[in-house]
Amino acid sequence: MNKVVMPSLRGRFPAAEGGVRGFTLIELLVVIGLIVILAGLLLPALAGARSRGQAVACLNNHRQLAMACLLYVADFNDTFPYNLGASEIRQAAAQNHFYNWTTPVMSWELDSDNTNSALLTRGGIGPYTGPSAALYRCPADRALSDLQRQAGWRERVRSLSMNAMVGNAGQFSESGANSNNPHYRQFFRLTQVPRPATIFVFIEEHPDSINDGYFLNHFYSRRWTDLPAAWHQGAANLAFADGHVERRRWLAASTRPPHQPDAARLPFPIPDGQTEDFDWLMQHTSIKP
Repeated sequence: MNKVVMPSLRGRFPAAEGGVRGFTLIELLVVIGLIVILAGLLLPALAGARSRGQAVACLNNHRQLAMACLLYVADFNDTFPYNLGASEIRQAAAQNHFYNWTTPVMSWELDSDNTNSALLTRGGIGPYTGPSAALYRCPADRALSDLQRQAGWRERVRSLSMNAMVGNAGQFSESGANSNNPHYRQFFRLTQVPRPATIFVFIEEHPDSINDGYFLNHFYSRRWTDLPAAWHQGAANLAFADGHVERRRWLAASTRPPHQPDAARLPFPIPDGQTEDFDWLMQHTSIKP
């Protein structure tokens, strides 16, 4: 009787049905490794593309708000919209008056203003922006306090503010000048701005100081009272009095604290050698009479 010799399987993977050989363990690990490497290369690129898309969308929001403000100015005899502080905004809203450029006052608490999008477009420039509350918020802005996250909130309704030296500032500008910067011009009317392309009207503000939407810094203080945001890889979008918009990248690390509660610790003195952002912004805030 002849002995049957079985073929050796050493070093071979059993063939699948139809004679097609399956992957070895080493081949499978190589494929997985390649996938991990490709994912590592692609994810930063995708994140960068998303960030650029948000920056473009935010810039477009500023452009539409700038146009809405100019339409308001045309309808109100060359006058900029009201730009009040928190106490006067709340007082007017309590009397059912909504003439400030926008009404919600932001906070890190569970105040309804933080999520009330109807207040954004009621009064002020709201009639010129239509029902689109999204124009007032940067798509990258997801800043919330722990309390707000625990309540299930996803975002607050506003990311930008108005230059404190533009518009009727109520009690701060009753004398015709702004008591916060008395030696600089308060622009009540568009025709009072000698070079509209150099004075900003709207700016993205750091969520730690955005509160009333009245973006204020003092010319001679050399410290930040309100801080610009830096949502776009260290930059912020601004809209100017002539209607054009631009993005400004902040150079100093102190201008770019994290976008989270109490991260800015305002007001704070500007460190030596880091005044370039403050100087640039103040040069585009107002002028001497």
